[in-house]
Amino acid sequence: MISHAKISRHRRMFKTLTGLSTEGFKQILPSFEEAWEADLDRRDAGRLRLRGRGGGRKGGFRGSADRLVFILVYFRLYPIQAVQGLLFGMSQPQANEWVHRLTPFLNTALGHQQQLPARQPRDLKAVLGECEGLEFIIDGVERPIQRPKNPER
Repeated sequence: MISHAKISRHRRMFKTLTGLSTEGFKQILPSFEEAWEADLDRRDAGRLRLRGRGGGRKGGFRGSADRLVFILVYFRLYPIQAVQGLLFGMSQPQANEWVHRLTPFLNTALGHQQQLPARQPRDLKAVLGECEGLEFIIDGVERPIQRPKNPER
């Protein structure tokens, strides 16, 4: 079973699995934890708790670092969820639930770090205008084109 404690000792394996160095991971972790706590506070707002947080069944993740490793491995490798569950000691439905639950927190953390990729073409024009001499390649998706069956057309 993969955990932060196990893979953080092996720098190359950590980078291979998560796409980040251990230093980069340590930079993103506080923002991820902050987003997680803010969501817990949002859920508790306006409701009287009879018991403190932490009651009930314990999940498979020991902390925020393990949750962040889980979602980074998923987005780095894109394994099918059955494999993701096997790697982290859970079932496929649990892996599916955690992927959908943790994705917004990762986006929030990357947004705080200003490391989210641009999604709008107009943003790309602004970046190109600010950075003269910037060169990159856009990877497109092949799309099927309907062609006429008649060879003369």
